[in-house]
Amino acid sequence: MEEHNTQRGMGRGMLYISWILVLIGLTYFFGLREKQEFNPNQNIVSSEADGVREITLKRNKFHHYVASGTINDVGVVFMLDTGATDVAVPQSLARKLNLKKGYKSRVMTANGTVEVYTTSINKLELGPIVLHNVSATINPYMEGNDILLGMSVLKNLEFSQTGDNLTLRQNY
Repeated sequence: MEEHNTQRGMGRGMLYISWILVLIGLTYFFGLREKQEFNPNQNIVSSEADGVREITLKRNKFHHYVASGTINDVGVVFMLDTGATDVAVPQSLARKLNLKKGYKSRVMTANGTVEVYTTSINKLELGPIVLHNVSATINPYMEGNDILLGMSVLKNLEFSQTGDNLTLRQNY
């Protein structure tokens, strides 16, 4: 009888472990899927020919253009924002990117007027597109780790939209 109870306990334990592993697997799977839906441009489609670097971005499920890139060789996530004058970096992320605070100024954002700090990005990459000495701001009030890719970058590129795709071109 004691051996039967031991086997029953082991069987129950194995069942619990199996369910825990299934839940961990599902959590991981749906986490990856959610990340892919937010940023469908983790691996940017690009081409380079005849003095033109070109990338094509897909719009995410929220109708934004989000893409992976780098600032000063550190991986980041950009959200394109034609309404932003400069690249806007959350203060918590600016520290990790080793961006230095410049002078304080006030800017209008979608959430009202806020104080930000000017800075300069030595090197910004979006696929094969590379820009140097880009004007940016450090925003102490921005939450999260997404960087707004504003007109201080976009003014240096040609861009066109067709359906859910945005094509950016850099002449070099």
